[in-house]
Amino acid sequence: IGIGMGGFIDGILLHQILQWHQMISAKLPPDTLLNKETNMFWDGIFHSFTWLTTALGIYLLWKVARERKSVLSNRIFAGSLLFGFGLFNVVEGIIGHHILVLHNVREISTNQSAWNFGFLGISLLLLAFGWMLVHKGRKDVRRKH
Repeated sequence: IGIGMGGFIDGILLHQILQWHQMISAKLPPDTLLNKETNMFWDGIFHSFTWLTTALGIYLLWKVARERKSVLSNRIFAGSLLFGFGLFNVVEGIIGHHILVLHNVREISTNQSAWNFGFLGISLLLLAFGWMLVHKGRKDVRRKH
């Protein structure tokens, strides 16, 4: 669920609301109507992936919750969401920003690399904080049982 939600936050906030980039805006700058439409199409493919990932995560969570074999923990859930969000950002940042150069975090910038590496830094913090919450949540669960 965290991977999908991370994708939705990226797509909705950075692609649509702030319009800092689109899915392939480094390869195809959205400076013509055709380029903008092509970028919008690939944003739609991206959002389809994030929706499917989120739906799969909800299904898996529902399946585990129905079996009642696992102990539910707010810390583990929140930590897992943050970890998934960070994981999405790290993978997307490394592949999309640095290897394939599909887009930069902020296309219109005098220092695109700073934005790209800053994005990775924040993503690593999300991973670390998520991991910490999951670890503390597991300790809490062990103490209760």
